[in-house]
Amino acid sequence: MFKDLDPLLHSQLRLAIISLLLSVEEADFVFIREKTGATAGNLSVQIEKLNEAGYIEVRKFIDGKRPRTVCKITPAGVEAFDKYVKALQDYIGK
Repeated sequence: MFKDLDPLLHSQLRLAIISLLLSVEEADFVFIREKTGATAGNLSVQIEKLNEAGYIEVRKFIDGKRPRTVCKITPAGVEAFDKYVKALQDYIGK
């Protein structure tokens, strides 16, 4: 029997965000936007969904006169990604 895929990670943009954050300690909004090619509005919505799920931590602060948003993957996010990948591997293997 196939395992259910995490619907939160099954979105292309949210999966891209999680994948990026796995490879860095943290990333700011501009970096994520440039790497994913997403619009600022869509990226903001998807980051909020991942944050609400506890998959990422989001820090918002002022750097000089410039607002910044920095994201970091949480242990729950790493675990969810690992489960997602294992479920995909089950699909491929069957």
